[in-house]
Amino acid sequence: MQPKKDYFHEKSKLYENEAARTNNVKNIGEAILERLTYDKTTTHVMDFGSGTGLLTEQIAPFVRKMTTIDISPSMNEALRAKKKHLPCELEMLEIDLVSTEVDATFDGIISSMTIHHVEDVQALFHTFYRLLNRGGTIALADLDKEDGTFHTEDMGVFHFGFDQEEFVTWAQKAGFEDVAIEIVSVAKKPYGDYPIFLLTGRKR
Repeated sequence: MQPKKDYFHEKSKLYENEAARTNNVKNIGEAILERLTYDKTTTHVMDFGSGTGLLTEQIAPFVRKMTTIDISPSMNEALRAKKKHLPCELEMLEIDLVSTEVDATFDGIISSMTIHHVEDVQALFHTFYRLLNRGGTIALADLDKEDGTFHTEDMGVFHFGFDQEEFVTWAQKAGFEDVAIEIVSVAKKPYGDYPIFLLTGRKR
C-alpha cells in the first residue's frame, strides 16, 4: 500500500510566516474559548488536523492534555519542536483518523481548516461522537461554501467549503445536541475574502 502524499511537505516550513493564516487561527481559538469551558485539571482535547500546532498552542493553557492528530510528517515535525514549551501534556498521533482506530476517548475535539480535506464528513462526525466522553464537545472551524479558488494548488481537497445548514445536519445526525454555527473569522487572500465558520456541539 502506497503511503499518502504529504501535501504539506514544503508548505510546513513557511506555514506560520503568513500573518493572515496565524491571525485566522487566533480568531478561531478565541471563538472556541468564548463558547466552551475546559478544565485545566481534567480536560483531554483532541486537535484533529493539528498541523504545526497553531490552534493547539491556544487551547493548551486551558486543558490537562492535548492529543494531536495529523497525517503530515512535516507538519508533525514542526509541532514536535514546540512540545517542551506547551503548558499541558501532549500526545502526537501521525495517523489517518478516517481509517485508523484510536484507543482513547476525549472531553473535547477541536479542528481548524481540516475537514474540507475529508471525503466522508458524515462518517467523520460519527467518529467524533464515538470518541467523545459523555458531555464532550466539538468545536470545528472550516470554510464557508466557496467557489474553489481558496486553494491554488493540489492540497488533497474534497470540498470547496461547506453549506452551513448541511454541516449542522451532519452533526445532528451523528447525535450532537446544542449545535450552533456562525462565522468567526475571514481568511483574506489577494484574490478574495473567505468566511470561516465555527460549529460547536455537545454529546448527550
